[in-house]
Amino acid sequence: MDEAAIARSLERISSQIFENNPNIKKLAIVGIRERGDDLAKRILKIVETHCNEKPAFGQVDITLYRDDFRELTDIPVTKGSEFRFNPKDMVVILVDDVLYTGRTVRSAIDVILDFGRPRSIQLAVLIDRGGRELPICPDYVGLSVQLRVDEYVQVLTAETDGMDQVLLRLRKK
Repeated sequence: MDEAAIARSLERISSQIFENNPNIKKLAIVGIRERGDDLAKRILKIVETHCNEKPAFGQVDITLYRDDFRELTDIPVTKGSEFRFNPKDMVVILVDDVLYTGRTVRSAIDVILDFGRPRSIQLAVLIDRGGRELPICPDYVGLSVQLRVDEYVQVLTAETDGMDQVLLRLRKK
């Protein structure tokens, strides 16, 4: 996907979000750091532009909730989770760049529940690459692809990487 395809996907996802959730006062957009957070901020702006109302916004850092963080480093570096709203009775739209096994989303849900109990949590992803290990299904998807085990999706965002692009990569053996 190039910059234009990503923008179209986020516009479509945003439209579906506000059509399914017309009460913007009870809507929160929460991004999974880092690239999910970048995409969530864009979705927030699109929803605000179309609805003339700004949903609540939050960010989750799942570093300490990862199953493998002790394997990755002895001293995890976190950017922290931030909620400037009470999730109670809110519809939370959790945003990530790529959905694969479902473990990242499960961890992000744990973080959200640490802050409070929302009415519901809906999942928006730019790319659903299949291969789920947990019973997690996205509500909003930019693009669905089926990849082999030796392939992965790399999402680049202008905010983090200086450009918008989605690439298919081969894992190094």
